[in-house]
Amino acid sequence: MTTALNTLFITVEGTRLNKEGERVVVTIQDEKKAEVPLRHLRSVVCLARAWMTPELLESCVEAGIHVSFFGMTGRFLARVEGMPGGNVLLRRAQFRVADDGVRTLAIARAMVVGKLGNARQFLLHARRDAVEERKAALEEAAHRLSGHLRALERTEDLEQVRGLEGIAARDYFEVFPGLLKGDARRFVFDGRNRRPPRDPLNALLSFGYALLAQDCAGALAGVGLDPAVGFLHEDRPGRLSLALDLMEELRAPVVDRLVFSLVNRGQLKPEDFKTEAAGAVMLKDDARKTFLVAYQGAKQAEVQHVFLGQQTSWGLVPHLQALLLARALRGELDGYPPFAVR
Repeated sequence: MTTALNTLFITVEGTRLNKEGERVVVTIQDEKKAEVPLRHLRSVVCLARAWMTPELLESCVEAGIHVSFFGMTGRFLARVEGMPGGNVLLRRAQFRVADDGVRTLAIARAMVVGKLGNARQFLLHARRDAVEERKAALEEAAHRLSGHLRALERTEDLEQVRGLEGIAARDYFEVFPGLLKGDARRFVFDGRNRRPPRDPLNALLSFGYALLAQDCAGALAGVGLDPAVGFLHEDRPGRLSLALDLMEELRAPVVDRLVFSLVNRGQLKPEDFKTEAAGAVMLKDDARKTFLVAYQGAKQAEVQHVFLGQQTSWGLVPHLQALLLARALRGELDGYPPFAVR
């Protein structure tokens, strides 16, 4: 259980929520853990199966506090709110910004700044543990990402932002073979490929990114935003463009870090994959389970949220960023603050 941005996050299975006076009382295994005044809340997010009294749910609805429920894997299930009001206003603000080239550019640029900054930090952290002959290449790639970050400040339109993001992604993935250690060097990586992935490392990346995209889509829906209307990614039928936007800054610290941890520790090997007739490389069933367990475990790890100045878990980061994006769209923040790894 934690609170941030006027939101109560429930993360412990079996938590009971009830109302005493004008306060939400949080109880776990018959022990009172917290009391939060209703007037301090905008939302309640249940990331684990929790029990809420009808009296409290009624009070939340009347006070305009929406309650969101997520499955144990982070999949968005439902959002309970009263007569539509704030949600409509938020989505109208989202749509207005999406149609405003200047404001769209500012948000898209911020998201790419977050992506490149976190990718750079990932490479610098990897450099510390790399063998001597690989350190120079990792440092050079990090230096190139720094240059792209400076160039982003001078971008004047969305196409320039997208172009720089593409160039930076190429520079980033180019040094991935240098992140492999020991027996993991049996994995072959000749650059990013997808739809379908044609080698085991790309299969892992694609699978991890798909999980992260669903987490981001659920977080956005949970705060009342439309996951399909984005700023960096173009709108297309069936595409959750805003979820793809939000996940950009989390790709390196969440998925890429996990992928290389699993292969370098020998938890996943090239033999854990199969090649389909059309050439697509897929995880075998046991390997998929290994990755899913590791992914859910990684979401429990603690991380410092620099902008908020507090510790949180990786699993809460998409939800916190969705809340910050909503505030930026409402005009409560000067701009969108992307998540930054230090």
